[in-house]
Amino acid sequence: MKKLLTSEEIITQSEGLQLYKKLVLQLNTDFNRANVDALFIKDISPSELKLKLSDVIHNLLLNNYPEYLNLLYIVDVSEEKIKNIEANSTQEISEQITYLILLREWQKVWFKSNY
Repeated sequence: MKKLLTSEEIITQSEGLQLYKKLVLQLNTDFNRANVDALFIKDISPSELKLKLSDVIHNLLLNNYPEYLNLLYIVDVSEEKIKNIEANSTQEISEQITYLILLREWQKVWFKSNY
């Protein structure tokens, strides 16, 4: 698996391998398991997905921190990676968390499709 440095690279690779819809499905599955009220339609565009995911994370950070933590646990985002985030605003933090969530969800989808 190639190292992916941005959310756009994750989405581009998922589209290139024809696994984008599975990525969206995996997001929906984990958000549902975490009881986060967010549904990503299967035909959502990549730019809309990134924007909506970032908005959901930003909203959770500001308004429902326990639900945010539960989501990170369900998705299985590394606590160490969260601690290493350097940002000046909640918007920047939410964008970096969006990347970490997409990366972890992409890893799940990629491994399921290859093994």
